[in-house]
Amino acid sequence: MRKLFTFSMSVYLFATIISCKGIDNTMPSNEDSVITEGTVNVKTFNKVVNAFGDRLSQSAEGSFALPSDIENVKTIKMFIKNDCPNKTCDEWDRYANVYVKNKTTGDWYEIGRFITPYWVGTEKLQRGLEIDVTDFKSLLTGNTELKIYTETWLAKGREYSVDFDFIYGNPDYKYSAVIPVIQYNKSSIDGVPYGKAHTLTLKKNIKLPVNTQKAYLRTIVSGWGQAAPYDIGGRGCAEWCFRTHNIAINNINLFQHQLGPIGCANNPINNQQPGNWVPDRAGWCPGMVVPTRTDALDSSLFANTFSYEYKFQNWTNNGTNGDAYYAISTFVIVKSSTPINPPVVTN
Repeated sequence: MRKLFTFSMSVYLFATIISCKGIDNTMPSNEDSVITEGTVNVKTFNKVVNAFGDRLSQSAEGSFALPSDIENVKTIKMFIKNDCPNKTCDEWDRYANVYVKNKTTGDWYEIGRFITPYWVGTEKLQRGLEIDVTDFKSLLTGNTELKIYTETWLAKGREYSVDFDFIYGNPDYKYSAVIPVIQYNKSSIDGVPYGKAHTLTLKKNIKLPVNTQKAYLRTIVSGWGQAAPYDIGGRGCAEWCFRTHNIAINNINLFQHQLGPIGCANNPINNQQPGNWVPDRAGWCPGMVVPTRTDALDSSLFANTFSYEYKFQNWTNNGTNGDAYYAISTFVIVKSSTPINPPVVTN
């Protein structure tokens, strides 16, 4: 008979090995135990540095032991701590994100994006920045490779520690799968050029598995650049210009993404002096997580193939003040009460 354990709080202890790529954690396993309630906390990166210069790297990678029995996981939260005592870190607001590697394909999936604060770290937040990464439950299990990246151009860079809360209970569905639709997100300027011709593909075909019971799109988008012509108030694109994006399904605009103010002045990291952190950007703020945008797919699409297209609001860059970019990732997530394969995405 398998033993059943219920935890109000359970923390795994790790033996850690520091390597040039990050930290390798070894988790004790017990195949006879099943967790049904409570929280398992897993520590991954510990004070790893993203920096630029000789023998430095803008990213850090590591392999970590995550819980293997995840059917009863209902929520996974990721916490990113970025300590910066006495202004010893990169003082600028930098594009940054965290990835998980798909064990089958070797592809990196963006699970969260954030912008670093000016001059300071996340010390005002007890556990740092918080991101719900439950959509990647099928990948965040067992021996798992993670990567954290920062678009820093200074040797002092940024230092990070990352941990996860696996919260057990009654998930909406026991099984899920995820696959990228588009990922133009390696950096702020590896995004899609806005207002000028480009060759990147923003239209795909998606086929959902036959046993799909719930499906939705997960999109992260942030703009960069000060391109002209400016909007009223001197708001250059794509960092400052407020725009409405559309996702078309089968050539019909079904979902809107408003890239407008999200309340930069209300950021609890309110000590970013003398940084320009208060004015509202287009859909993001210095020292905050870039919002995740979720769009539910209608059940009529389940087990069928349909087209997806990400569409920008019309605007033309006049070329007088550089380029504008939108860094975008969209994933399609499917859920079921029976084991489910990832959707199929094709051009």
